[in-house]
Amino acid sequence: MSKPCISADSHITEPPNCYIDYIDPKFRHIAPKMVRDETKGDVFVIEGIKKPLGIALAAAAGRTPEDLRAWGATFDSLHRGGWDPKYRIADQDRDGVAAEVIYPTVGMLLCNHSDFDYKKACFDAYNRWIAEYCSYNPTRLLGLGQSTMRSVEEGIKELEEMKALGLRGVMLTGNPMVSDYDDPMYDPYWQAAVDLEMPISFHILTSKSDQVGARPRGPLINSFMSIIRGNQDIIGTFIFGGVFQRNPKLKIVCVEADAGWVPHFMYRMDHAYKRHRTWMKAQPLERMPSEYFRDHVYLTFQDDWVAFAEKDLLNYKRMMWANDFPHSDSTWPWSQEILAQHTKNLTPVEKDAILHDNVAELYHIAV
Repeated sequence: MSKPCISADSHITEPPNCYIDYIDPKFRHIAPKMVRDETKGDVFVIEGIKKPLGIALAAAAGRTPEDLRAWGATFDSLHRGGWDPKYRIADQDRDGVAAEVIYPTVGMLLCNHSDFDYKKACFDAYNRWIAEYCSYNPTRLLGLGQSTMRSVEEGIKELEEMKALGLRGVMLTGNPMVSDYDDPMYDPYWQAAVDLEMPISFHILTSKSDQVGARPRGPLINSFMSIIRGNQDIIGTFIFGGVFQRNPKLKIVCVEADAGWVPHFMYRMDHAYKRHRTWMKAQPLERMPSEYFRDHVYLTFQDDWVAFAEKDLLNYKRMMWANDFPHSDSTWPWSQEILAQHTKNLTPVEKDAILHDNVAELYHIAV
């Protein structure tokens, strides 16, 4: 490469004090907290969610498949870069990564919390913590905020607050409190995101329909196959709902849902619109669904070799590689070896775009 690699999707491991120390005091007694379980190791306990969150897979980057487990880890055994920014820079250097766009871990589970007031307090706490974490090296640590989307007006205010904190964009919950994202009531929010240059992201496992193990059919591992569905539903909602037609400058990021499936998904959207739009009551679109997809939707992925092989059927200017550090699906610390194999048929321009330029332009990254 002629330019350094940037990960478009990496994560932090929230430390025990992340929510307790940074949350609104009136919620402190019920803030998410880490506790030691005799059989499950350290877990996050969240008010209103029965099952605790194990931390083992949240920081399993670099482990062999045989060593992956959901429970049993203790906080002091995790990658320290997950909560200590000084160590994070060393982790980046080891993987050949110059910068990372950083998402939460516990915050992903919180997206599906039923109490929007509680969720708002937790997200505000996280935003304060991640801004402090990234301030250590804002050129290489690029934090995104979380927004509850209780209302359009509050959402816009949150965007402004995140911008003031130095955050680079916003990760929305898969399901807003009122109506759905294709409702024109949200158009002022999309415009504010464009004006503030705060890209909108939707991460897997943050919608009601894509929680791992929620409704498995067959062996538990089969639930892994469904986790991209929530993001596919969101993309379809934006396209068929006319959101991009009404907001031509809006871009959204589909995070960690891979990209190899996209060519067929675009074909199927076009087929549905051409053949079935009358009886299925689709609103008139000025362009084909696939055209909106190619222009408006960014895709992040790790070791999706199919996406690299099918880049001519995608828009390579909307493809963004990621290492997902320190989660269990991460390519760390083998990213460079994997990329050497997966990108060998790309042109230098395509390689620079997917591994650097696209994410650098979207988030204004200067590395």
